[in-house]
Amino acid sequence: MGSEMCIRDRARTTIAKSFFMKKILVGFLFFFFCAVCLQAEPIRLATTTSTENSGLLQVLIPHFKKQTGYEVHVLSVGTGQALRMGKDGNVDVVLVHAPTAERRFVEAGFGVNRRSVMGNDFVFVGPENDPAGIRGERDAVKALQKIARGKHIFVSRGDDSGTHKKELSLWKKANWKLGETWYREAGQGMGRVLQMADELNAYTISDRGTWLVLRSKLFLKLLVEGDPELDNPYSMIAVNPARYPSINYLGAMSLIAWMTSVEGQNHIHNFQLESQPLFIPSAIKN
Repeated sequence: MGSEMCIRDRARTTIAKSFFMKKILVGFLFFFFCAVCLQAEPIRLATTTSTENSGLLQVLIPHFKKQTGYEVHVLSVGTGQALRMGKDGNVDVVLVHAPTAERRFVEAGFGVNRRSVMGNDFVFVGPENDPAGIRGERDAVKALQKIARGKHIFVSRGDDSGTHKKELSLWKKANWKLGETWYREAGQGMGRVLQMADELNAYTISDRGTWLVLRSKLFLKLLVEGDPELDNPYSMIAVNPARYPSINYLGAMSLIAWMTSVEGQNHIHNFQLESQPLFIPSAIKN
């Protein structure tokens, strides 16, 4: 009898110790995985100045972080530089707006999984008195030709951004050789270029989102809009992990998936100023 009680006591002690050790192990695993989540590698996103100047990313990224736990480090540099950073493997994902350059980036093997995210359009802005007479012009190329013939000051981004690429494509269609003193290359982001055009009483091309955010601080007026040539689509592309194995591909694809999801697209749709949408979601077709 005594030996049976002794055996039962030892068994209870063994079970208790086993249970206690399992609790310790479960607790350890819980804290380990929490630590892994907290130490998840941040996502490096290279993007255009328009998504930063407009305030869009400041609204979207906190929602994405709350959903996934990922930190996102935003590098707002313009499309050309963003794609170069992707080519060098210095970022994980890009958000850009230059379709021809994007296709070349993917075809050359630097990017994968290109996804349409949203769009807006470009607009011409300039002095209220409009010395070039372009107000209401529906043809963007003709508007540029009028500015050039009158040698009215035009401020170009001059930074290989998506906006600059669009502008140069329009000048090419206008068959106009650039380089005269009325054509000023700023080498700056959209916000600064709008300020320069305002100070110089000059013309420029802007994405609509940045224009809507800054227009209340400027004397410039919107003069030309609505030409299909001024459409401005934005895409996201993950940097190719086969070329750069160290990039955070999982994080990049998580961000792309969220931005193109119903939730992400709804947040883009709801990003408005004075009841005007700054970007139109394009990932989900009705």
